Amino acid sequence: MDFDLIKPLLKEDAKGKIVMLVLDGLGGLPLTPDGKTELETAKTPNMDKLASQAELGLHHSVPFGITPGSGQAHLGLFGYDPVKYEIGRGVLSALGIDFDLGPNDVAARGNFCTVDENDVITDRRAGRIPTEEGLRLCNLLKEEIDLPGVELFLEPEKEYRFVFVLRGEGLDGHVSDTDPQAVGKKAHIPEAQKPEAEKMAELVREFVRQGNEILKNEHPANSFVLRGFAGMPKWPTFNAIWGLDSVAIAMYPMYRGVAKVVGMTVLPPAESMSEEIDMLEKHWNDHNFFFVHIKKTDSYGEDGNFDGKVGIIEEVDALIPRIMALDPDVLIITGDHSTPARLKAHSWHAIPTMLWSKNARPDGIHEFGERACLRGSLGTRFDANELMPLALSHALRLEKFGA
Repeated sequence: MDFDLIKPLLKEDAKGKIVMLVLDGLGGLPLTPDGKTELETAKTPNMDKLASQAELGLHHSVPFGITPGSGQAHLGLFGYDPVKYEIGRGVLSALGIDFDLGPNDVAARGNFCTVDENDVITDRRAGRIPTEEGLRLCNLLKEEIDLPGVELFLEPEKEYRFVFVLRGEGLDGHVSDTDPQAVGKKAHIPEAQKPEAEKMAELVREFVRQGNEILKNEHPANSFVLRGFAGMPKWPTFNAIWGLDSVAIAMYPMYRGVAKVVGMTVLPPAESMSEEIDMLEKHWNDHNFFFVHIKKTDSYGEDGNFDGKVGIIEEVDALIPRIMALDPDVLIITGDHSTPARLKAHSWHAIPTMLWSKNARPDGIHEFGERACLRGSLGTRFDANELMPLALSHALRLEKFGA
């Protein structure tokens, strides 16, 4: 999307309110050739009712056929070109826990994991250890590891996740991941992707060496992997681009982080999906764009728990009347990517998308699911970054273009 095209079209006195409800990893796959996806299996009377009044389609958050990471996928939803505006997972995780990244910082996202006697990863999430255990392990590593010439920060993110930050002169984030993102493999050796990143790569290798020695007798978190090395970017803000006053409501730090990168106001983390809607209701009069993030659809997908993902979709559906009672002008319901329980991972499959508004031209489709969205007017291969202009138009927030 050309931001310069949008800017002169923004209406200064527009009042329309937009809710973007993102069910992380919403897209799915049937377990059998003649079966249904998780979304199609779920009983969703409220979403189905909205679908009959809405425009439907299937979007791609990154170029067609490529599997997206969560950070890039959300940037696409927020209207940014995810290829041009690329960011490492570490920055998102750091901002998500309110870590104040400085100009000499490089951050990475860490996972505590389980390895066998041959250093082969057997569980990438160390049994989803509780956050309290993650805090203990972070403190243990901070106390024992010595990296001369730099400051080391290790902070728990949530459960098995943690944030790794090095602060010092001459650090560059162009370092390859140690995380193979699969079980049955050993962690990769971090390598500099540019000559100027060699110092950082050597520091990471030393951190890995010392850290694995310290954790070798722990269980189940006897090792760790790192990915998404990056420093803080300088980008145009979401509010300036779209003429909005935005707020993000999310339980998990990473998604609060991506909202911070683009300049949204970010509320404290909620403890449940119902509390997220409590926060939406409480702050309804303070903002005009609301990003509400649901995580557990993705978590159950990655765990291969088809029924669990179905259950979360049904729980979200039960919250829809509370959102509609606020009288939004536009409600977008979609995901950032697909996470089929059958694959236990993110996938390249298009993401079901519903755009409900008071000014929608209904497609005449009476259900919300992948195959229903194939028949929708938004199309089956539209780009995620086209959603924001559509949302603004439906909220009557854009002037016409041209004479």
